[in-house]
Amino acid sequence: MPHVVTDNCQRCRFTECVVTCPTACFHGDADMLYIDSVACIDCAACVTACPVRAIYELTDLPEDKAHWGPINAERAMILPIVDHKQEPLSTANARRTELGY
Repeated sequence: MPHVVTDNCQRCRFTECVVTCPTACFHGDADMLYIDSVACIDCAACVTACPVRAIYELTDLPEDKAHWGPINAERAMILPIVDHKQEPLSTANARRTELGY
């Protein structure tokens, strides 16, 4: 099953996860990243790389985050690929603290 980026990525957009991805399945907008469910090979390398624990395997999504599966699939089709490390958003460290990481 593919992996999914959830709302923990919002206001962070850390990109440590994208450099671990062998298939360049991450796409991004100005606020967060998304995973292309077709390109994702389910290697899970991105899960441990994410500093805010925003990434889950689709079958392991908590109930309150289940809606992120379709959002990732939809957004990934229209957004550019992000395949290299970028600067996180200026709000990233505050957001990480807010999330308790």
